[in-house]
Amino acid sequence: MITKKYSVLIIDDHPLIVDAYITALKYYTEQHNAIKFSIQIAENCEKALQLIKNYKQNETIPYLVFLDIKLPPSKDHKVLSGEDLGLKINQLFPASKIIVSTTLNDNYLVNSILKRSINPDGFLIKNDITPKELIQTIHTILTEPPYYSQTVLKLLRTQIENNFFLDSLDRRILYELSTGTRMKDLPNILPLSKAGIEKRKRQLKHIFNVTSLEDKQLLTVAKEKGFI
Repeated sequence: MITKKYSVLIIDDHPLIVDAYITALKYYTEQHNAIKFSIQIAENCEKALQLIKNYKQNETIPYLVFLDIKLPPSKDHKVLSGEDLGLKINQLFPASKIIVSTTLNDNYLVNSILKRSINPDGFLIKNDITPKELIQTIHTILTEPPYYSQTVLKLLRTQIENNFFLDSLDRRILYELSTGTRMKDLPNILPLSKAGIEKRKRQLKHIFNVTSLEDKQLLTVAKEKGFI
């Protein structure tokens, strides 16, 4: 019997969720003796970046990647979330199968991740996660992806009127403003003029239907929708 070995990278800062993934993977190998998993874990963007670097140096790939969207940023603040990590993994390891998980169930976020950025092979809302769901997710991703949990499927059925995309600069503007960076200092951080930043802010307010001239409401809505 030939054993298939898969490298698994779990990127999540919730220990209970990490334990649930590991338990599901172990159970799956018990039911499928020809499959073995080698598991590595990162609880933040910084550790994930180091593991990704190690994979690249060793000329291996993380075949299965369980990716949380809300994560502590890297030390240099160049990678702000799981979404940034997903884009990097797609670029470096196009054969990797990414399974996104999040506690957020906003259709704007789901639409952005599925159709505009990561386009993962699996998408789970953490409230949907059960042992049976995880086993089914692993099996489907290994055999015939994609796999979307029930809440994701329901959100996909919801028509989104505004077809929009927040790129890395949009999300960086939101992040910097949320940490207290002043508008006058943003051109020193981002490759944009003050006028360019103001234009993007106006577009973001239009996307999120924010009418206030102040940034507070924009940041509140962006946070609610999972973009900060």
